[in-house]
Amino acid sequence: MKVLVAGAGIGGLCLAHGLLGAGVDVRVLEREGDPRSRYQGFRIALNQHGLAALRACLPERLHTLLEAVTGRMAGERLVLDQRLRELRRLGAVDEGLATDRHVLRQLLLAGLGDRVEFGKPVVGYEERADGTVEAHLGDGGSAVGDLLVGADGVGSAVRRRLLPAAEVVTVPGNAVLGRTPLTERFAALVPGFGTVVHGPGVSMLLGRMEFRRLPRHAAAELAPDVRLPDIGSYLRWVVMLPGPVPAEPQGWEAIRGELLALLDGWHPDLVDLVRGADVVNSSPLTVRYAKPVPHWGGTRRVTLLGDAIHPMPPSGGQGANTALRDAALLTRSLTAVQRGEAELPSAVEEYERRMLDYGFAAVAESLERLPDLTPTR
Repeated sequence: MKVLVAGAGIGGLCLAHGLLGAGVDVRVLEREGDPRSRYQGFRIALNQHGLAALRACLPERLHTLLEAVTGRMAGERLVLDQRLRELRRLGAVDEGLATDRHVLRQLLLAGLGDRVEFGKPVVGYEERADGTVEAHLGDGGSAVGDLLVGADGVGSAVRRRLLPAAEVVTVPGNAVLGRTPLTERFAALVPGFGTVVHGPGVSMLLGRMEFRRLPRHAAAELAPDVRLPDIGSYLRWVVMLPGPVPAEPQGWEAIRGELLALLDGWHPDLVDLVRGADVVNSSPLTVRYAKPVPHWGGTRRVTLLGDAIHPMPPSGGQGANTALRDAALLTRSLTAVQRGEAELPSAVEEYERRMLDYGFAAVAESLERLPDLTPTR
């Protein structure tokens, strides 16, 4: 069996590891020119589903390294005003571990070698009469396999072809995502799981990414063949606005200037947090979610995974975990096919029905929690 995966995000790469471990021939086709062509986002929470999926799919030799490059993700969730006065508490949680998305993606690329092909965007596909599927590539080429998995994100070309009526909604307002090196002063802003700051018309979400061990050093000792980014601990922040950033600024320096104007009169720690942001790894952020879709029925050689089918707001902390959960579930389904214990069409359909159920439940939960994080006009 040969499986084509469109997209080398964390879901697609987790799936590739799982399939490779099961003896399945897998080929990952990625639109980006190289693995470092853009930043990958910041801290993500790995809950029980995400951690279980990674441990199930990754080779055992990488498990210790995965643990080493995570951090604490537990404690009270504070809600403060713009002067850092406590408004309320949302309750303590313990939702697993924190990791950096870019670090995790580099770890997931380890050991896959030339099975991951960069600069190969999947722009469409055709299901062939012989029961295979042909993926059409942006460079004019093609690839043929027994199954095509669309793991190509919220703008998925595979989803547009498979489910042309599926809707992805952009949440009104705007957001800016930033990263600032972690100091003792800034660490005090997030004593627990996370902190929400509500000011007039603006909200700020704060999360700490404090690695147990610096990724580059941990990889050098625990898995010398793995190259992880030379990155230090940081505080991840998101500024949520009820409308667009004024004056449509161009470039990060202008965006930061607009933010600082909006934060005039806020506590100096919050102002300096934005002022000290890492320019390369800060940018505007668009929040989107998918409306639920029923199972499409029929025997298909194409399926979907992660944000390609159920993108969701970050308010639930479930997007990456749900993509990883998809990868582990699909790995189990396809492993049964590889072993001759199931037929491909029925195995894929069973995966899809379960994935749609918990995936859109996660979207709904994330939407329910979004008002706690967004400002009012």
